[in-house]
Amino acid sequence: MSNSSATTERQIDSNLFITVSGPPGCGATTLTEGLADALNCGYVIGGDIFRDLAEERGLSLQQLIAKAEEDDTIDRALDQRLRRIAEQWGAANKAFVLESRLAGWLAGNRADLRVWLDAPEEIRIERLSDYEVSYEIERPAEREDVSLKHLDDEEEIGPLLRVREVSEAGRYKSYYGIDVEDQSFYDLSINTGRWDADTVLEMVLTAIEGYDPDTDEGAFTTRDVTL
Repeated sequence: MSNSSATTERQIDSNLFITVSGPPGCGATTLTEGLADALNCGYVIGGDIFRDLAEERGLSLQQLIAKAEEDDTIDRALDQRLRRIAEQWGAANKAFVLESRLAGWLAGNRADLRVWLDAPEEIRIERLSDYEVSYEIERPAEREDVSLKHLDDEEEIGPLLRVREVSEAGRYKSYYGIDVEDQSFYDLSINTGRWDADTVLEMVLTAIEGYDPDTDEGAFTTRDVTL
Protein backbone atom coordinates (compact mmCIF):
# COMPACT_ATOMS: atom_id res chain seq x y z
CA MET A 1 0.00 0.00 0.00
CA SER A 2 1.47 3.29 -1.06
CA ASN A 3 1.95 6.16 1.35
CA SER A 4 0.85 8.62 -1.31
CA SER A 5 -2.69 9.90 -0.97
CA ALA A 6 -5.36 7.50 -2.11
CA THR A 7 -7.73 8.85 -4.73
CA THR A 8 -11.24 7.87 -5.74
CA GLU A 9 -13.91 8.98 -8.16
CA ARG A 10 -16.62 8.10 -5.65
CA GLN A 11 -18.42 10.74 -3.64
CA ILE A 12 -20.64 9.33 -0.91
CA ASP A 13 -23.32 11.04 1.13
CA SER A 14 -22.87 9.76 4.66
CA ASN A 15 -23.24 10.93 8.24
CA LEU A 16 -21.07 8.24 9.80
CA PHE A 17 -18.45 9.02 12.43
CA ILE A 18 -15.50 6.78 11.50
CA THR A 19 -12.31 5.93 13.38
CA VAL A 20 -9.15 4.62 11.74
CA SER A 21 -6.40 2.97 13.78
CA GLY A 22 -3.31 0.85 13.32
CA PRO A 23 0.44 0.67 13.94
CA PRO A 24 3.02 2.91 12.22
CA GLY A 25 3.23 2.37 8.48
CA CYS A 26 -0.18 0.70 8.21
CA GLY A 27 -1.60 3.40 5.90
CA ALA A 28 -4.01 4.97 8.39
CA THR A 29 -3.25 8.56 7.41
CA THR A 30 -3.61 7.76 3.71
CA LEU A 31 -6.98 6.09 4.29
CA THR A 32 -8.21 8.89 6.55
CA GLU A 33 -7.42 11.56 3.96
CA GLY A 34 -9.01 9.49 1.20
CA LEU A 35 -12.19 8.94 3.23
CA ALA A 36 -12.45 12.63 4.09
CA ASP A 37 -12.18 13.52 0.41
CA ALA A 38 -14.78 10.96 -0.68
CA LEU A 39 -17.19 11.91 2.11
CA ASN A 40 -16.44 15.62 1.81
CA CYS A 41 -15.99 15.83 5.56
CA GLY A 42 -13.52 16.91 8.19
CA TYR A 43 -10.88 14.73 9.77
CA VAL A 44 -8.26 14.77 12.52
CA ILE A 45 -4.93 12.94 12.51
CA GLY A 46 -3.64 12.01 15.96
CA GLY A 47 -0.07 12.86 14.96
CA ASP A 48 -1.10 16.43 14.18
CA ILE A 49 -2.51 16.83 17.69
CA PHE A 50 0.77 15.49 19.07
CA ARG A 51 2.66 18.08 17.02
CA ASP A 52 0.38 20.80 18.39
CA LEU A 53 1.23 19.71 21.94
CA ALA A 54 4.94 19.88 21.13
CA GLU A 55 4.59 23.38 19.69
CA GLU A 56 2.57 24.60 22.68
CA ARG A 57 5.30 23.37 25.02
CA GLY A 58 8.14 24.78 22.93
CA LEU A 59 9.57 21.29 22.37
CA SER A 60 10.69 19.42 19.30
CA LEU A 61 8.74 16.34 18.39
CA GLN A 62 11.53 14.07 19.60
CA GLN A 63 11.75 15.96 22.88
CA LEU A 64 8.03 15.51 23.48
CA ILE A 65 8.23 11.82 22.59
CA ALA A 66 11.05 11.40 25.11
CA LYS A 67 9.10 13.36 27.72
CA ALA A 68 6.05 11.17 27.19
CA GLU A 69 8.16 8.18 28.28
CA GLU A 70 8.60 9.81 31.68
CA ASP A 71 5.49 11.96 32.17
CA ASP A 72 2.00 10.54 31.78
CA THR A 73 0.48 14.02 31.36
CA ILE A 74 1.65 14.09 27.72
CA ASP A 75 -0.26 10.98 26.67
CA ARG A 76 -3.25 11.98 28.76
CA ALA A 77 -3.36 15.48 27.24
CA LEU A 78 -3.30 13.99 23.75
CA ASP A 79 -5.97 11.43 24.54
CA GLN A 80 -8.21 13.97 26.26
CA ARG A 81 -8.15 16.14 23.14
CA LEU A 82 -8.97 13.16 20.98
CA ARG A 83 -11.78 12.18 23.35
CA ARG A 84 -13.29 15.68 23.14
CA ILE A 85 -13.20 15.46 19.34
CA ALA A 86 -14.89 12.05 19.51
CA GLU A 87 -17.58 13.38 21.84
CA GLN A 88 -18.22 16.36 19.59
CA TRP A 89 -18.52 14.42 16.37
CA GLY A 90 -20.19 11.42 17.91
CA ALA A 91 -23.15 13.66 18.70
CA ALA A 92 -23.06 15.76 15.52
CA ASN A 93 -24.79 13.32 13.15
CA LYS A 94 -22.33 14.37 10.44
CA ALA A 95 -19.57 12.51 8.66
CA PHE A 96 -16.15 12.78 10.29
CA VAL A 97 -12.96 10.69 10.41
CA LEU A 98 -10.71 10.42 13.47
CA GLU A 99 -7.32 8.72 13.18
CA SER A 100 -5.06 7.65 16.01
CA ARG A 101 -3.76 4.45 17.55
CA LEU A 102 -6.45 4.67 20.25
CA ALA A 103 -9.19 6.33 18.20
CA GLY A 104 -11.44 3.27 18.31
CA TRP A 105 -11.03 2.98 22.06
CA LEU A 106 -11.45 6.68 22.79
CA ALA A 107 -14.51 7.05 20.58
CA GLY A 108 -15.98 3.83 21.93
CA ASN A 109 -19.67 3.43 21.23
CA ARG A 110 -19.85 6.99 19.87
CA ALA A 111 -18.27 5.76 16.63
CA ASP A 112 -20.44 4.39 13.84
CA LEU A 113 -17.62 2.50 12.11
CA ARG A 114 -14.26 1.51 13.56
CA VAL A 115 -11.49 0.45 11.17
CA TRP A 116 -8.21 -1.29 12.02
CA LEU A 117 -5.36 -1.42 9.51
CA ASP A 118 -2.20 -3.49 9.75
CA ALA A 119 0.54 -5.00 7.62
CA PRO A 120 3.54 -7.26 8.22
CA GLU A 121 6.30 -5.44 10.09
CA GLU A 122 8.81 -5.61 7.24
CA ILE A 123 6.33 -3.90 4.93
CA ARG A 124 5.54 -1.19 7.44
CA ILE A 125 9.24 -0.54 8.02
CA GLU A 126 9.83 -0.30 4.28
CA ARG A 127 7.01 2.23 3.95
CA LEU A 128 8.32 4.36 6.77
CA SER A 129 11.76 4.43 5.17
CA ASP A 130 10.29 5.49 1.84
CA TYR A 131 8.94 8.89 2.89
CA GLU A 132 10.82 11.67 4.56
CA VAL A 133 8.52 12.72 7.37
CA SER A 134 6.76 10.56 9.91
CA TYR A 135 5.85 11.51 13.44
CA GLU A 136 5.98 7.79 14.16
CA ILE A 137 9.77 7.79 14.14
CA GLU A 138 11.56 11.08 13.47
CA ARG A 139 11.37 14.37 11.60
CA PRO A 140 14.79 15.21 10.13
CA ALA A 141 14.29 18.96 10.62
CA GLU A 142 13.82 18.37 14.31
CA ARG A 143 16.75 16.01 14.77
CA GLU A 144 20.04 17.80 14.23
CA ASP A 145 22.00 14.63 14.92
CA VAL A 146 20.13 12.40 12.48
CA SER A 147 20.48 12.72 8.72
CA LEU A 148 17.82 11.79 6.20
CA LYS A 149 20.15 9.10 4.87
CA HIS A 150 20.24 7.61 8.35
CA LEU A 151 16.46 7.57 8.48
CA ASP A 152 16.24 5.79 5.14
CA ASP A 153 18.18 2.84 6.54
CA GLU A 154 15.62 0.15 7.33
CA GLU A 155 18.06 -1.49 9.74
CA GLU A 156 17.96 1.70 11.81
CA ILE A 157 14.22 2.32 11.52
CA GLY A 158 13.19 -1.20 12.56
CA PRO A 159 14.54 -1.04 16.12
CA LEU A 160 13.21 2.51 16.59
CA LEU A 161 9.78 1.38 15.47
CA ARG A 162 9.72 -1.64 17.78
CA VAL A 163 10.86 0.33 20.81
CA ARG A 164 8.22 2.98 20.15
CA GLU A 165 5.44 0.40 19.77
CA VAL A 166 6.40 -1.57 22.87
CA SER A 167 6.69 1.60 24.95
CA GLU A 168 3.31 2.94 23.83
CA ALA A 169 1.57 -0.40 24.36
CA GLY A 170 2.94 -0.55 27.90
CA ARG A 171 1.79 2.99 28.65
CA TYR A 172 -1.72 2.37 27.31
CA LYS A 173 -1.98 -0.74 29.47
CA SER A 174 -0.66 1.05 32.54
CA TYR A 175 -2.74 4.22 32.18
CA TYR A 176 -6.04 2.89 30.88
CA GLY A 177 -5.95 -0.90 31.07
CA ILE A 178 -6.07 -0.99 27.25
CA ASP A 179 -4.60 -3.88 25.28
CA VAL A 180 -3.79 -2.13 22.03
CA GLU A 181 -3.52 -5.53 20.32
CA ASP A 182 -7.20 -6.26 21.02
CA GLN A 183 -8.99 -5.95 17.69
CA SER A 184 -12.19 -7.70 18.75
CA PHE A 185 -14.42 -4.63 18.62
CA TYR A 186 -13.39 -3.27 15.21
CA ASP A 187 -15.94 -3.47 12.41
CA LEU A 188 -13.33 -3.79 9.66
CA SER A 189 -9.79 -5.17 9.91
CA ILE A 190 -7.66 -4.96 6.77
CA ASN A 191 -4.14 -6.18 5.99
CA THR A 192 -2.94 -3.28 3.84
CA GLY A 193 0.07 -5.29 2.75
CA ARG A 194 -2.19 -7.15 0.34
CA TRP A 195 -3.86 -4.25 -1.49
CA ASP A 196 -2.80 -0.82 -2.67
CA ALA A 197 -4.10 2.39 -1.09
CA ASP A 198 -6.87 2.95 -3.64
CA THR A 199 -8.22 -0.57 -3.22
CA VAL A 200 -8.23 -0.29 0.59
CA LEU A 201 -10.11 3.00 0.28
CA GLU A 202 -12.66 1.43 -2.07
CA MET A 203 -13.16 -1.47 0.35
CA VAL A 204 -13.99 0.87 3.22
CA LEU A 205 -16.17 3.10 1.03
CA THR A 206 -18.13 0.03 -0.08
CA ALA A 207 -18.80 -0.77 3.57
CA ILE A 208 -19.91 2.81 4.24
CA GLU A 209 -22.10 2.98 1.15
CA GLY A 210 -23.73 -0.35 1.98
CA TYR A 211 -24.42 0.53 5.58
CA ASP A 212 -28.12 0.60 6.48
CA PRO A 213 -28.93 1.57 10.08
CA ASP A 214 -32.32 -0.14 9.79
CA THR A 215 -30.69 -3.54 9.29
CA ASP A 216 -27.76 -2.95 11.66
CA GLU A 217 -27.99 -5.66 14.33
CA GLY A 218 -25.42 -4.02 16.55
CA ALA A 219 -21.76 -3.12 16.88
CA PHE A 220 -19.43 -4.67 19.41
CA THR A 221 -19.65 -2.60 22.58
CA THR A 222 -16.61 -1.20 24.35
CA ARG A 223 -16.16 0.12 27.85
CA ASP A 224 -15.78 3.85 28.26
CA VAL A 225 -12.06 4.47 28.82
CA THR A 226 -11.33 6.57 31.90
CA LEU A 227 -8.67 9.17 31.08
